[in-house]
This record gives sequence, C-alpha cells and structure tokens, in this order.
Amino acid sequence: MRETIQSRAGQGRVADAPSGHWVYRLLPARLWPYAQLARWDRPIGWWLLLWPCWWSAALAGLAAAGDQQPGFAPFPHPWHLALFLIGAVAMRGAGCTYNDLVDQGIDEKVARTRSRPLPSGQVTRSQAKRFLALQALVGFLVLIQFNLFAIGIGVLSLAVVAVYPFMKRITDWPQLTLGLAFSWGAWMGWAGLFGSLSLAPALLYLGSILWVIGYDTIYAHQDKEDDALVGVRSTARLFGDNTKPWLAGLYSGCLILFAAAFSIAGVPVLAYSGLAAAAVHMLFQIRVLDIDDPDQCLRLFKSNTVVGWLVFGGLVASAPML
Repeated sequence: MRETIQSRAGQGRVADAPSGHWVYRLLPARLWPYAQLARWDRPIGWWLLLWPCWWSAALAGLAAAGDQQPGFAPFPHPWHLALFLIGAVAMRGAGCTYNDLVDQGIDEKVARTRSRPLPSGQVTRSQAKRFLALQALVGFLVLIQFNLFAIGIGVLSLAVVAVYPFMKRITDWPQLTLGLAFSWGAWMGWAGLFGSLSLAPALLYLGSILWVIGYDTIYAHQDKEDDALVGVRSTARLFGDNTKPWLAGLYSGCLILFAAAFSIAGVPVLAYSGLAAAAVHMLFQIRVLDIDDPDQCLRLFKSNTVVGWLVFGGLVASAPML
C-alpha cells in the first residue's frame, strides 16, 4: 500500500513536496494540484501566518484581565483562536495561489518551482482563479465573525497581499512586504477583542515584521542561484555572506519590540520566559546556519514554528497569575 501511495504521489507532485503527507493519502489525485496551489502539504506557511494572530489574542486577553475589565478572562478567546486557525489556512492558501498566478513566468525558470501546478500545466489559470476565489470566500466568512472594527482592519491587509508578489521584481527587500502581510494578525487579535488598537499590538506588529524578514531570508537562500539568473531580488542575495549579522540584528530587534509590547500590556513576568526561550532558539538558528546548504535552510526556516509556540506558550502559561 505504501509503495502504491508513493508511486501515485510521484506523479503530479512538485519537486519539493513532502512524501507521505495526508494530502496524497486521502485526496483523489485530481485534487492534488489544488492542494499544492494552497500548499496544504506544507503547513509551515499557515502556522507562521497564524502565530501573530494567536500572540495578539493572548496578549489582549492578559491586558484586559490585568485592567480588571468585567467579562474578560486572561486566556485568549477559544472561538477567536479557532477562527484565526481557519482563516490562516484559507488565506495562506489564497495568497499562495495568487502568488503562483503572478509568478508563473518566473516559476517556469526556477528548478524548485517549475513542477508546480501552473507552470507544469496541471491546472489552467482559470481553474486557479476559481480556486483562489473559493479560498478567499472562506477567509471572508471567517472575517465577518468579528466586530466591525476588526473587519475593517482585516480588509486593509488585502492591499499589502496584493502588491507582495511584485516586490521581488523592484526591491531587494521583498521580505519586508511579506513581513507586513504575515504579521497582520498582530493587529487582528487585539482588535477582535477590544474593537480598537493601541501601542502594544503596534509594537508586536513591528517585532513580528523583523522576525518574518529574518526567517524568510533563511528560506530565500535556497533559491539564491536561480534567483540571480532570473533577476529575482531578495534579502538573501542582498545580505549574502553578512546574513548572520543581519539575522542577529533582526531577531534582537524582534525580541526587544516583543518585550516592550508585553510591558505595555502589563503581562505577568512568566510571559517573558517564552521570549527568553525563543531567544535561545533564534540564537541556535544563527549559530548553525549554513547559507550554502539549501536543505538546512529549509529545516531552520520551518523550525520557526517553535518560536511561535514558545512565545504563545509563555503568554498562556502566565494567565493564571492574574
């Protein structure tokens, strides 16, 4: 049975798709290209999109309980956490589908991406557009479960998402635009609870942007040679052999901004233990990074979901102290 699955999975799969994933075990083969457009077989993307949402929701709960506002528990709202999870999966998939539509010409020239569904002809552009609309609809249905202020904030994110795929053509800092988009949840968790914003989520947002630039620079080192050939720009190419010092600065700035957000929100001291553990993990990434080892770069990039768990775990663990 295992050999049959692997044999089927070897047909119509992108080059860097993981083996043995549930997508290829449970879905019929005709749906594989859509699963690949949405990157359902690579969940790291929606995890990284989700973390700022969950951090913000947890931070907001602690701030509300610390201010002794009636009706607020110190823990993040479970319904909000569930909505953010569904929304992250849907919107990450929609974003990847949109990105593939915009980047089809580039993907055809890059070894790691030319076997993706659009450049390989497994789906047409019309089919991809319909699938994009379906995923966006799911994201919209999630968004309208929140208050009107949060809905408005969520809609604003679409402007950043729309321009991101074009940034790699015009700037060495496309990772900055990705950071603006992937960190948007730092606004959403707070807005979803309070119906307003403050300095704490702003600092969390800025810190998350630096984190995203850091981990996506590591990711971009996988493709730097192909990127140079086709004219794709990135911080990996910009930083080059100075990547480690840049990462040290980016990750340090991230942690400082997170700590400032925690302080303004008045979270218990235990929450900072999560930041300390995240700092150790970030230091590990920098120390072991080999920018000329694509496989290691991918592993270190994926390991950033550990950072997400550590920061979130510290916030949740500190809740009983209020």
